[in-house]
Order: sequence, then structure tokens, then C-alpha cells
Amino acid sequence: MTELPVHLEALGRELDTAVTRFVARRRLRRRRLRIVGAATMLALACSAVAIASGIGPELQLDPTKWSVLGRGDVDNGAGEYVHGQRLDDGSHSTFMLEHDQGLGRYEAFLLHERLLAASAASSSVPVREEQGDLCSRSELARAEQVGLDTLRGSFVPGTPADATKPAVDQALGAAFADTPCRGLEYAGELARRVYAGVEPRANLMSGVR
Repeated sequence: MTELPVHLEALGRELDTAVTRFVARRRLRRRRLRIVGAATMLALACSAVAIASGIGPELQLDPTKWSVLGRGDVDNGAGEYVHGQRLDDGSHSTFMLEHDQGLGRYEAFLLHERLLAASAASSSVPVREEQGDLCSRSELARAEQVGLDTLRGSFVPGTPADATKPAVDQALGAAFADTPCRGLEYAGELARRVYAGVEPRANLMSGVR
């Protein structure tokens, strides 16, 4: 597992004060969901942050730090989520787990979106939703390509994914201004993580270079 050069204490404070989403794939991929009133999304590749915040394997929340508000799954357990509330400050978080090994890249995206929709529907806090219909295969691939092209034109390879988010978001917003679709944030984050070196290029859609 690759770890980003992050300061665990600072990230822990962010996790304590913002409504977050936690996505853990087999590769221990974690990311923050953009919620109404919350901070912008931050991608992590370091499981120590989650462990320090009381989030164990398979979405087990430390009962001394969290109160579990509800659980659910999609696709017979391929995607799972749990809603929690921190005991120390009352903040709400949703943690999600995607078992996408063996799925094609677009099918993995569809699993992600189904899980996101299910968790948002049962969330006790408002969740900001992307506009438009679900991105098609070609739209998702185009979005990933726009993200990579933007990164190559403005950042050196290996730049941390959180540092490149504003530029990629702006580029995707401009590229899809007339035809927004749900999945642009997914594509943008994946492109940023691949460019940062914490996701393999094989996780991109076919044809993206």
C-alpha cells in the first residue's frame, strides 16, 4: 500500500470537523464526500488516518468514538456503507466500502454511483448532488482525459491529489458546461490520484492516455 506524505494529526482534525465520506476499496482507497456545508473533497491513500479516527477494517467503527446511525448495502454486499456520528462533537460521517475487484472500469463506476445514491438517500444530513444524467462510458472517459490533460499542463507528475483538485474541477466544469453529467467528480478524482501515483493507470477507462 502506498502512503501519501500527509500529517496524520491535521487530517484527523479535518475528519473530526467535516461531514465526510469514506470509500475503501480492496486497495484501501479513501475519499471525502462533498456534503452541503462541508469542505472540498480530499483524497487519502493512508489507512493510518482512518485507524486513528476509529475506523477499522470492513467498516467497523470504534464504539468509543462513534455512534452507528445505520447501515446498508447494494448489489448483494458488493457495496456497503455505514452512517456514524462522532461522540466527541456530534458530527456526522458516512463511510463506504466498494468491492470492485474483477469489474470493468465502467461497471466499477456504476457500483460506486449506486452505493453513493443509496447512502445519500438514507443520510441524516443533506448531500450535495451532481447535476445531469449519469455519465456514459464515453463521457466518463472524456472527463478522465480532460483531467489528465489539465494535470499534465499545470503540474509535475506525483503532485498530491488534493493540491490539483481546484484546477481539475475548473477544467471539467468548463469542458462539460453545456452537458454536465453525474460522475465528473469521480473521473476528476481518479485522474488526480493516478497522476499523483496512488492509483494505477489501469483504473482509468479504456482509451484514456
